[in-house]
Amino acid sequence: MNRHIKNISSATIIGSMGALILATMQGCGDNSQNQVEQNSQIQKKGATVTIQEYINKDTNKTTYKIIDEVPSVNTRVILRDANGTERILSQAEIDKLVKEEEKRVEAGTSALTKKPEEVRDSGGLGLAGTLMASMAAGAIGAALMNKLSNNPNYQQNRRASYSSPSVYSRSQSSFSKARSSFSSASRTTTSSSATRRSGFGSSSRSTSRSIFGG
Repeated sequence: MNRHIKNISSATIIGSMGALILATMQGCGDNSQNQVEQNSQIQKKGATVTIQEYINKDTNKTTYKIIDEVPSVNTRVILRDANGTERILSQAEIDKLVKEEEKRVEAGTSALTKKPEEVRDSGGLGLAGTLMASMAAGAIGAALMNKLSNNPNYQQNRRASYSSPSVYSRSQSSFSKARSSFSSASRTTTSSSATRRSGFGSSSRSTSRSIFGG
């Protein structure tokens, strides 16, 4: 009789422990899924950039300026020509421009790394340079962006690539708000995951006490 009771108790303990382990694993799975979703959202963060083409009638030189820039899930580059006609650059065009600018950076001939006075006197940035000066740079040319990010001339030329100080400020403000919103959402998800883990821990301890008579 006592042996029979012991067998039932052992089976109950094993069954309870198995249920707790399964619940804990499910919680960990939820946390991993949340992390994957967060990383996916981070990777998708991009920008929609509108670039205006300018043609200097005296020198016949073509330069470009960023006239609008907002956060977006997918990165898009809109080019408005001197006549006001807009079109979206294809991925192939973007990739080609990034590669061309990367070669210039490696050769030391990129306007992005020159002194701002030199860039201004030469008429400004070309299309590839303007593209890499935009907030879309990290999404379309991460490797090149890393090479440029610590260059003081690049930082100054980047700011000067906008059509006006107000356009630059508006862009910085919109991206700052987007980062804050995403950071807040990430903290909420992390907090929810921590709460679930805490709940499983309490349940585990309570069940253990009741099983062993503590």
